[in-house]
Amino acid sequence: MRAIVLEKFGDLDSLVIKELPEPEPKAGHVVIQVKAFGINHAEMHMRRGEWAEAAPVIGIECVGIVRSCPGGEFPIGAKVAALMGGLGRTINGSYAEYTRAPASNVALIESHLSWAELAAIPETYATAWTCLFRNLEIERGQLLVIRGATSSFGQAALKMAINAGARVIATTRNRHRFAMLERFGAWRCEIEQRDLSKHIREAKKIDAVLDLVGNSVMLDSLAMLRRGGRSCLAGWLGGLDPIPDFNPLLQMPSGVYLTFFGSFVFGIPGFPLSDVPLQQIAADAAAGRLDVKPVRIFRFEEIREAHRVMEANEATGKMVVVHA
Repeated sequence: MRAIVLEKFGDLDSLVIKELPEPEPKAGHVVIQVKAFGINHAEMHMRRGEWAEAAPVIGIECVGIVRSCPGGEFPIGAKVAALMGGLGRTINGSYAEYTRAPASNVALIESHLSWAELAAIPETYATAWTCLFRNLEIERGQLLVIRGATSSFGQAALKMAINAGARVIATTRNRHRFAMLERFGAWRCEIEQRDLSKHIREAKKIDAVLDLVGNSVMLDSLAMLRRGGRSCLAGWLGGLDPIPDFNPLLQMPSGVYLTFFGSFVFGIPGFPLSDVPLQQIAADAAAGRLDVKPVRIFRFEEIREAHRVMEANEATGKMVVVHA
């Protein structure tokens, strides 16, 4: 099979297309013929050597067709999605014509959507769904703030929250992105700033905050919640620097909930991928209730260009690679 191999840590030329043996069937795993895969910032960090783990073949998600499944968890020929479970980290990932994923990290995603559209769903929408409906417990009519809404993750969360009947205030650092976010259904847009809680008129009346900016605004997100409100920390667009001298006694408002979610837990006990309704998400997209179309589609041979676009922050949403 052809695979995109990480020959060394570094620049775009670290990614080289080579011939590798196809993965062998293995109990408890599913061999998947990869039809398309999403591009993620995690893979950029793997390429650079900035993560502790990176397999020779990176890629944390894909969609495709079941080639073999010794345990019988999925029928041969079924359309499936796979994500996490060590893909791209401790085992060869999705940047290839075939991959082998733990059955616990595979889910059916039968649909008439194109492979490009299906490839935009797994990592982004599974994570957004979990944050919204498990951590934040969003309900119809509630007021939600999404901080960092122009990221592909933020856009997916915005669309899903609107589809569920929530009112969403979306933040971005770029006023020119307001029109796009309003087109997706945002009730209102705000310029992202570290002390947003002091400027937003709904402060202390907000039901939930999906915080994709991270540590730099975590306390500010809590400050804008009503009593009983919930914040979910799930992204670090503002950087990974820790909160200095964090003292909950002095800095956290009483009666609010701080939660966290990282998609690396998908597939472990307590976080089965089957808990996420990927099939329903695909059905909503096919019915026109969700727009999952990627902003850019690349060929397998264009992987370096895909990484260049991601690294230069030129993408305005989810990008995918499709096998010809």
